[in-house]
Amino acid sequence: MGKFLDLIYQGFKYKLYVPGEYNTDKESPLLVMLHGCGQDPDDFAADTNMNTLAEKEKFLVLYPDMNNPFNPSDPAGYNYFGCWNWFLDKNQHRGKGHPKLIYEIINEVKSKYKIDSNKVYAAGLSAGGSLACILGATYPDVFNAIGVCSGLAYDAANVFFLTDPMAEEAKKSMEKGVPDPYACGNSAFKEMGEYKKKIRVIVFHGISDTTVHPINGQQVITQWAQTNFLVEGGIGLADVTPALVKSDIINGKSYTQHIYNDGGGEPLLELWMIDKMGHTWSGGSPNGSHTDPSGPSATEIIWNFFSNHQQQPEEKRMETSAKKPIPVPAELPNESSVKTSIELPVKPQDESPSETPKKNFFRALLSKLMKKKK
Repeated sequence: MGKFLDLIYQGFKYKLYVPGEYNTDKESPLLVMLHGCGQDPDDFAADTNMNTLAEKEKFLVLYPDMNNPFNPSDPAGYNYFGCWNWFLDKNQHRGKGHPKLIYEIINEVKSKYKIDSNKVYAAGLSAGGSLACILGATYPDVFNAIGVCSGLAYDAANVFFLTDPMAEEAKKSMEKGVPDPYACGNSAFKEMGEYKKKIRVIVFHGISDTTVHPINGQQVITQWAQTNFLVEGGIGLADVTPALVKSDIINGKSYTQHIYNDGGGEPLLELWMIDKMGHTWSGGSPNGSHTDPSGPSATEIIWNFFSNHQQQPEEKRMETSAKKPIPVPAELPNESSVKTSIELPVKPQDESPSETPKKNFFRALLSKLMKKKK
């Protein structure tokens, strides 16, 4: 078996899985896995079984850890609940915040292991999925493809606590989606700047997600369709019409797969909408805290998409005559039907009187979280 290493970069913790058959004479792919709120690298690795797949397919897996001590000089880099702060402006740009940190950690890994720079990928769940989306826009020259599970589009929120102490913008985007995903696509294209290139994106989202509304899954696709359209030289708005739609059942759970082509007719984006699934990793470990063991294996499907494999995931398939896509509800599903977690912004410093509104905000959200767990 491989090694699961505990490492630190400039005081920031991360873990790295190196497969047992790692070949020092050959360049290997690297996958960056970004955990969700309330998770750490060990949880995320166990929940997704990604290390098991990495051992089989011989790629390295990097797990940055958001659970780090508070640094007064960098409040945007800390979150009391271990969530990536995707909604803060500092963490949405190249050379700043979380994107810069992860870029530098990748370079550190490259200094110790032979990594194929054309096979570097990022995937994440929830807040981690939103950050993966950000990485695609901020470092398109680094990442070949990204996976977004239960996340939001680039520039889905831009919270400034002095004017939005309750972080209503982030909360509203999570609950209802963004007003204009095409505008998010334009913002991502602008952020790419001189490094602009088309990015391959795969999205997973549960139809019964009450934490990040499933409309966000479709909006991530619209954002990237628009961004890639502009990279190709398009003018105006992209045509976000799937070239192919497949409906089926895997492990007893129905899903719809939407495939979107680029301007040359090549598959570029995929959207997997999973019926009766909440805010979880599809097909994950049955012992996971943020997983649904039934349904398609997001782990295998995402890796197949990244590595451009065409084979189907290794689950028992059940043929179905269903051809209609699974509809996305206009309103949130019944919250009692699924387990949920809440993505929370950074915890303010208690010493400053000006932080009181933020403190009340966190208490209210924490109270909501505790009620949902009962």
